[in-house]
Amino acid sequence: MRFGVISDVHANAVALRAVLDDMPPVDGLLCAGDVVGYGPAPGECVDELAGRDVASVSGNHDRAVVTDTAFRFNDMARAGVEYAREQLTDAQLSWLADLPTERRECDGYVKLVHGHPDDPDHYTRTHEFSPTLLRGEAVLVMGHTHVQHHETYDEGVVMNPGSVGQPRDGDSRAAYAVLDMDDGTVEERRVEYDIRRVQEQVREAGLPERIGSRLEDGR
Repeated sequence: MRFGVISDVHANAVALRAVLDDMPPVDGLLCAGDVVGYGPAPGECVDELAGRDVASVSGNHDRAVVTDTAFRFNDMARAGVEYAREQLTDAQLSWLADLPTERRECDGYVKLVHGHPDDPDHYTRTHEFSPTLLRGEAVLVMGHTHVQHHETYDEGVVMNPGSVGQPRDGDSRAAYAVLDMDDGTVEERRVEYDIRRVQEQVREAGLPERIGSRLEDGR
């Protein structure tokens, strides 16, 4: 089986559509959380994933929206959470609220979390990748850092597909990955999208301008 793997969409519908259009044929889609937050199109992103029945987990921004909590967010993150809370319908909020913090797919061989297997809010940096993160599954999928990376060990694969909507690894292109369960490989992929259009949407939504401007350098 082949899975398209995404994470950290962050209400960037333009980037999400570019990723879905670019993605090769797969048997299913997996999302490691943070569908909303920061960006200007939370409803479109929720509808896209819900409509495709994407196997998703909850990210910290998703939880902040549905629990009326801003955690220790900066002004940009807090604004995105408040905007999403105002824009989402009851049905969209319900979909977000029902997301678990972890889930297993592909008969338990693939585990999805947002931050870390032991702490959904922990940023698992690339230097922390190790086979000890695997707890019996063949593949562990994490998000949260917005940095695309994967490592293959004798015990299995630890991967982060990168961020669809707000990359932070110096590459402004939307990030995702294709996981092939038959041969245990991960193909990291990037795709261009219309950043200017997203910046216009940020301004139209009245969100902090930095949410859009930072997309240009992938930081």
